[in-house]
Amino acid sequence: MKKSSTLIVLSGAILLTSCVSKKKYVALDQELQDTRSTLQRTVVEKEELEGKFAKIEARVADYNAKINSLKESSNDQMVMVDDIAAISNNTKEKMRETLTKVDPNKLQQAKTLKDSMNLAVSHNLKNSLDDSLKEDEDISINIDNTVVMISISDKMLFKTASYRVSDKANDILQKLANVINSEPSIEVMVEGHTDPRTISNAVVQDNWDLSVKRATSIVRKLQNSYNVDPAKLIASGRSSYKPLVDNNTQENMAINRRTKIVLLPNMDKFFAMLSAN
Repeated sequence: MKKSSTLIVLSGAILLTSCVSKKKYVALDQELQDTRSTLQRTVVEKEELEGKFAKIEARVADYNAKINSLKESSNDQMVMVDDIAAISNNTKEKMRETLTKVDPNKLQQAKTLKDSMNLAVSHNLKNSLDDSLKEDEDISINIDNTVVMISISDKMLFKTASYRVSDKANDILQKLANVINSEPSIEVMVEGHTDPRTISNAVVQDNWDLSVKRATSIVRKLQNSYNVDPAKLIASGRSSYKPLVDNNTQENMAINRRTKIVLLPNMDKFFAMLSAN
């Protein structure tokens, strides 16, 4: 009886030990699976971080390359011209070359970089329009607040008191259109100006009307005859209220009768384009 009791107790102990080992095994196995899952997530996250880091490194390398390129290409660095326009040093060198061809008397009057730029652009623009116009008093070219302004006497474009464009205007308008069409960044405003003498007839009510009709005539001519994109064109009239000189003589009134072509370009591209021409 005693032996039997001992066997029962021993068997129970073995069975209990077996149950505890199985539970421990299941727990350890679950822990192993969890560790494997965590490791797998860590590997994936590591790969994602490495990918992001590689992209950041590539961007940093690209920025450094651009910075080094800017440092090496000092000729392309932009400089301000009297706070009105930005031009590159390379363009500035081209401007200096152009100034060697400008009338020395005019060059002596240039006191600032803006004055020099004005002379250089005027010289190149007149060259691009026509060599015969370089000293023509009926055309003046100036730069003011980043725009190029070309003033053309009305006798080169219209007959007296008329808004119909004359045939003798074809040559200058063709060359002007070539300049406009060669540079996408240019927009063009055409301003009509008159003298103060009263005008009124069946088709023109007053000087306001005449100045606007002259502007729209030039705009239509540029669009229809010389293929200038109409989206780049603006027509406006100033009547007689923006005279260049007092309207006290016939000669002065002739000066005030004009059409102003205002080019609104990227100055650096514009001057580079004119230099290339």
